[in-house]
Amino acid sequence: MPRSPVLLGRATAVLLGLTAATDLFALWAGSVLLDANDEVYFGSGADRFDAADRLYRAVGLAQTVALIATVVVYLCWFHRVRVNAEWFRPDGHRMSRGWAIGGWFTPIVNLWYPRRITVDIWDASGPGAPWERPRSHALVNAWWTLWVLSLLADRAGSRMYARAETSSELHDALFQVMCADGLDLAAAVLAILVVLRLTAMQNAKALQGPPGDPAFPAAPGGPAGPAAPAGPATPDAPGVPTGPASAAPAGPAAPAGPSGPVRPVG
Repeated sequence: MPRSPVLLGRATAVLLGLTAATDLFALWAGSVLLDANDEVYFGSGADRFDAADRLYRAVGLAQTVALIATVVVYLCWFHRVRVNAEWFRPDGHRMSRGWAIGGWFTPIVNLWYPRRITVDIWDASGPGAPWERPRSHALVNAWWTLWVLSLLADRAGSRMYARAETSSELHDALFQVMCADGLDLAAAVLAILVVLRLTAMQNAKALQGPPGDPAFPAAPGGPAGPAAPAGPATPDAPGVPTGPASAAPAGPAAPAGPSGPVRPVG
């Protein structure tokens, strides 16, 4: 039986929102550091630069803590919806369950395996799966594209920031890192939408139950399970006097016995 992903989904959405908030804070702190760096370039504002640099490093630490917490809860949610999706549609998955975790940490393949697993989960969790056409993957594709771009931009910006020695190099590195933060912010917002949408799809499908199973209520407009057998019929009413008018009235007819149970509908 599938397990509810609702609580994990909500927790994941909240932590993704926290990650987005730290990205937004990092963009502000980066702009402060950029201004302070420009003042140093023109020969003033050394004290302001030191304060801005400490602020930027503190924000970077907050981003790391939020990211770690988000990753832990997100992976718990992702594994659960993957297991649920296998219950909904056992034959609709190109990757095994283990890749729902390992696919994020394996070099090279982590650029497309998680997206492939997400699409399989998405298709299996649709209301009409596996008979109807799956819902559009546009939201998943947009989220994954921004996520990959943010990863690449962050790696490039981190290398530039570590190697920067002059104010001009630091300016370019900060701009690159801020672009990565902006991409990560947008990816986090879309990830929230993916998590909430997929969680709602699985919750609705679990409540719908397998088509034709009387243990589950039928979804609106969906196939219902077999009908319950009808109960025994009520006895017939007493007979009515028959024969010509001159004949003596006949006695009441014996009540008819109960009929057998009605055969269940197909």
